[in-house]
Amino acid sequence: MDLDEARDYVRSNHHAVLATMRHDGTPQMSPVGVAVDAEGRLVVSSRETAYKTRNVRRDPRAWVCTFPDGFYGGFVQVEGSVEVLSLPEAMEPLVAYYRSIAGEHPDWEDYRRAMEAEQRCLLRLTPLRAGPDRAG
Repeated sequence: MDLDEARDYVRSNHHAVLATMRHDGTPQMSPVGVAVDAEGRLVVSSRETAYKTRNVRRDPRAWVCTFPDGFYGGFVQVEGSVEVLSLPEAMEPLVAYYRSIAGEHPDWEDYRRAMEAEQRCLLRLTPLRAGPDRAG
């Protein structure tokens, strides 16, 4: 599967599992909402204190398996390198992330306050490989 096909799939399917590497080399997995930003990166909202954030700061490799709302059916796995964007620079990209998944928020000022209180950041995965490439 080419990377543009994977991005198109993620634009319509936001439920995913993000896998990062623990310090001991084993996977740490988290259910997440995922979107695609204007630069074609997969983006996930996280907290500065979350294990997934700490993991990608130490080892930027990550994998995202995205699937439809009903869980069953097609899926896409994307592998890539992650950078962490922290507040205050992350605020407007967090707004864009929310809009791409859920539309307009009823109170953007309240949303922004919550992002600060929760110490939110944005994980930005640059896709390097996507699949599946064939049925198993």
